[in-house]
Amino acid sequence: MSILDKINSPADLKALSFNELEPLCAELREFLIDNVSKTGGHLASNLGVVELTVALHRVFDFPTDKLVFDVGHQSYVHKILTGRKGGFSELRKFCGLSGFPKRAESEYDCFNTGHSSTSVSAALGFSRARDLNKENYNIIALFGDGALTGGMMYEAMNDAGNAKTPLILILNDNAMSISKNVGAVSKHLRNLRISPFYFRSKHAVEEFLRKVPIGGKATANLLKNIKRWVRRMVIPTTLFDDLGFTYMGPINGHDLRSLISCLEYAKDEKKPIILHVMTKKGKGYAHAEANPQKFHGIGAFDKETGRTEKHSETYSERFGAALCRIADFNDRVVAITGAMPNGTGLDWFASQFKDRFFDVGIAEQHGVTLAAGLAAAGYIPVIPLYSSFLQRAYDQTLHDVCLQNLHVVFPVDRAGVVGADGETHQGIYDISYLSHMPNMSILSPCRLTEFEQMLDYAVNVHNGPIAIRYPRGSEEYGGMLPYFAYGKALILREGTDVTVVATGRMVKKADEICAGLEKDGISCELIAVPTIKPLDTAAIIKSAQKTHKVITIEDNVKIGGMGSMIATAASEGGIECSLRIFAFPDKIIPQGSVAELDETYGLGNGEIIDYVKNTVRCSSDK
Repeated sequence: MSILDKINSPADLKALSFNELEPLCAELREFLIDNVSKTGGHLASNLGVVELTVALHRVFDFPTDKLVFDVGHQSYVHKILTGRKGGFSELRKFCGLSGFPKRAESEYDCFNTGHSSTSVSAALGFSRARDLNKENYNIIALFGDGALTGGMMYEAMNDAGNAKTPLILILNDNAMSISKNVGAVSKHLRNLRISPFYFRSKHAVEEFLRKVPIGGKATANLLKNIKRWVRRMVIPTTLFDDLGFTYMGPINGHDLRSLISCLEYAKDEKKPIILHVMTKKGKGYAHAEANPQKFHGIGAFDKETGRTEKHSETYSERFGAALCRIADFNDRVVAITGAMPNGTGLDWFASQFKDRFFDVGIAEQHGVTLAAGLAAAGYIPVIPLYSSFLQRAYDQTLHDVCLQNLHVVFPVDRAGVVGADGETHQGIYDISYLSHMPNMSILSPCRLTEFEQMLDYAVNVHNGPIAIRYPRGSEEYGGMLPYFAYGKALILREGTDVTVVATGRMVKKADEICAGLEKDGISCELIAVPTIKPLDTAAIIKSAQKTHKVITIEDNVKIGGMGSMIATAASEGGIECSLRIFAFPDKIIPQGSVAELDETYGLGNGEIIDYVKNTVRCSSDK
């Protein structure tokens, strides 16, 4: 029996001898590589925190103590150690184990996460609740160095350092988020890692103070104040010291003895403290160590070679290539990323147009207002963000871009359901939260060539804020399309029995549905909507007046989506027709394949076909 086979709870981990911990870490890495190679997932980040997670569960008493993850994609080892290793064959699958912490999944997951820079705020909330209840337990916030590029972290640390309530922050520093970290904070951490004076002076002061004799309470208090003063005078202070935290580190994040010792110290200190832990992303798997960006979030792969299956060109890849072509001819084009040049396809732009490329880190709010400033100064900023990340900059998009009618281009990547990443990453809200912003236009391509035409238009022709929403991957409508025309709907099929209106990824689905219905003698008029706002209501109303039956299909929530806009237009135009909106319901959409989620939430082809058949049949019976 392996050591890992014995571990079904943190109590089992605590029962191991210290000499069994390193072999356990090796087995955990092998378990991760074996399972994630089959299911896909976040591998490199989890390989990097194996020793750290083992040490945390060795020292603290979860779930009484609370562990708050930042983002949470590095929680796999935590899940294994808390009785969930049997669920890893279904990791990130529909009705399976989530790839992120989930309160409903385990008492050991105290807070749902999925987006960066949130952990300290949540942990401080737990700390203040503990203090109000006059309880005594530890709260730990675990975050990566990339999280420190998000402004919310500094708001939280400013509050926490001033509060003086016991709180342990663990900075997992692997010099990366998804892509390599950038900015002044990254430089500050790099200086802490390499400063020989810091280590020499720190060691000298600690050795001197260790030799000072202590006698009585007054002497102990005096010595404590002397220690603080000497450290301030001799040892360079860190950003964290200035925010009110006791700084410890850097610590070797793969040295169990050091980790456990430092965590024990932090546990006993009962004050705001930050442990700076150095780890290697992808540790223990050569392919992930060599290419941590690729193995940050990866599909199924061959664990021997590290290779993944070949895939068709994605929307993100087409975006990157098209933007480079556009920038070749338009020197006013600049690009901004929120620490994701690879994920959004901007890595090509970054290498070809270094002076016009700006990586702001995980700081979507700053990125959008930076874009507004660039636009106000005469440039054309393009800022691709995942749909679920753009929503973090809602206010800046509305207040700083739209109210000034500035020409900022928002490629909205991962629009619609994204599948395995689950509820925190589903991009099913962007039509709703962008459509009510004044001056904002929204485009939605159904194929790669149309997307490229839209990007050309958005950058070189349009005037004002404009978003282009497109799905993860490469799924596209295969039929013929005319060249993109802003504000115009497209009649892809002419019919008399029912009007089917679809946008984006759903155009392909709608075409398949219409083909199935026409085999049963139902004549469908299929309208594709490349421009969601401004909506071509004239074309849709004209069709509705002919068929008197309309269904809409979209990869967005029903509330505030395209279907709602069409319903409003029909009502205001006095059009009498039956209207059914097929969109995602007002529910939390979990992880699962796109096909499974469509089927589960009422967007399966069969369900839509059955509805139309029943509607047409009922209408003809009258």
